[in-house]
Amino acid sequence: MNENLSAHRTGSTRREFLKLFTIGLSSLIAIVIVIPMVGILVGTIYRKKKLRWAKVAEMDSLPVGEPTKVSWRDEKVDAFIREAMERDVWAIKHSATEVTIFSPVCPHLGCRYDWHPEKHEFICPCHGSMYSITGKVLGGPAPRPLDTLPWKLEKGELYVEWESFEAGVPEKIRV
Repeated sequence: MNENLSAHRTGSTRREFLKLFTIGLSSLIAIVIVIPMVGILVGTIYRKKKLRWAKVAEMDSLPVGEPTKVSWRDEKVDAFIREAMERDVWAIKHSATEVTIFSPVCPHLGCRYDWHPEKHEFICPCHGSMYSITGKVLGGPAPRPLDTLPWKLEKGELYVEWESFEAGVPEKIRV
């Protein structure tokens, strides 16, 4: 009778061990699968955009006091899609270390404006908004001045961070 009882207890202990082992392994696999999925779904809400500085020009190549359109090739990343694109900005050099960088996009409806040296103004061809060399609205339906972009100077080279802003609103809201 003792042999029977001992064999029953051993089988029961082995069964419970396998049961606990299976539950533990299943839980571990579930955690390994669920945590990255939650991170993907919720993480994008809290993830901040990394600053991407693009080298756009040599500071010495810009004329002082004259708006210059500066272009460069950039890469737009949207999830897993990478797209090469041409970007441009308006740069106005004030001194060897000071510059103002304007987004080339009109704050009214998102058209591209141009510099008109004969009038000494930026003019949007879509709706006639006019801006001074400092970006101030001179006329037209534009709701705010021209949008400036962050810039930095390193070893005589000008770097700009491209940003997009919501059009048609009085506040400068980053998109």
